[in-house]
Amino acid sequence: MNTLLLLGGIMMFLAVALGAFGAHALKAKLSEDMMKVYQTGIQYHLIHGIGLLLLGVLAGQMNGSSQVILAGWFLFAGIILFSGSLYALSLSGIRKLGAITPLGGLAWLAGWAILIAAVIQSS
Repeated sequence: MNTLLLLGGIMMFLAVALGAFGAHALKAKLSEDMMKVYQTGIQYHLIHGIGLLLLGVLAGQMNGSSQVILAGWFLFAGIILFSGSLYALSLSGIRKLGAITPLGGLAWLAGWAILIAAVIQSS
C-alpha cells in the first residue's frame, strides 16, 4: 500500500510538472494537433495518478489486498504506456509510437477489472 501511495505521489508530481511544461514551454513549439495529443496524455496521467493514490488507501483498508496492489501496478503500467507514448509521440512526431498507446489503455482496463473483482470478493 505504501508503494502505491509513493507511486501515486510521484505520478501526480510528474503529471503537474509535465502539464506545466507543456502549457509554458511547448505551447509555441507543438502544432495544435500534437498539443492535443500531449494534453490527452496529461489528462489520463492525472486521472490514473489519483487512482493510484486511492488504491493505496484502499489496499490499507483491505489489509494489503494483493488484488488491489496488482490493480495499482496495472494503473502504473498504463500511465507509462499510454501517457508516456503520447508524450513521446507529441514531442518526436513519430506516429508509430501511437501503436503503444492502446497497450496502456488495456493495462488500465485490466487494473480496473482487477479492482472490481477484489471489491466483489471482499463483499
